[in-house]
Amino acid sequence: MKLAEALQERADLKRNISDLSDRLERVALVQEGEKPVEDPKTLLKALDESVNRMEYLMAAINHTNDVTMADGMTLTALIARKDALMLRQSVYKKLAQEAGYNTSRARGTEIKVMPAVKVTEIQKEVDRMAKEVRTLDNLLQETNWTKDLIE
Repeated sequence: MKLAEALQERADLKRNISDLSDRLERVALVQEGEKPVEDPKTLLKALDESVNRMEYLMAAINHTNDVTMADGMTLTALIARKDALMLRQSVYKKLAQEAGYNTSRARGTEIKVMPAVKVTEIQKEVDRMAKEVRTLDNLLQETNWTKDLIE
C-alpha cells in the first residue's frame, strides 16, 4: 500500500467513525417496548474495528513519515514546515487586510488613521509563503504516491 492510499483510508475511517458515532447517538434511547432502528452492539463492533484500523494506520503513517526523506528532510519535518508556514501566512494575510482598511476607520477629520506596516511588503511575503506552501504540498503529494507504507 502506498502512503497516499493509507492517508486516504485514514480520512475515510475518520468519516466512518463520525458517522458511527452519530448513529449510536440515535439508537442510545428507545421508547419502552420498542426496538432501535439499528442494533447498538453491531454499531459498537463496527466502531471498534474502525478505531483499531485507524490506530494501526496512524502508527504506520507516522513511522513512515518519520523515516522517509524528501529534499533532505523527513516527511514529518516537511509537514511541520508546511503547517507552520500556513499559520504564519494566515496571520500575515489578516495583517495586510487590516492595514489596507486605513481610510475606512477614520472617525472624523481630526483623527487620521495610518497603516503601521507597509501593506505591499506584507502582501509580497504572503505570496512568497503561498508559493512555498504549494511547493511543499506538491513534494509531499509526490512522495506520498511513490513511497510504500512501512507496516
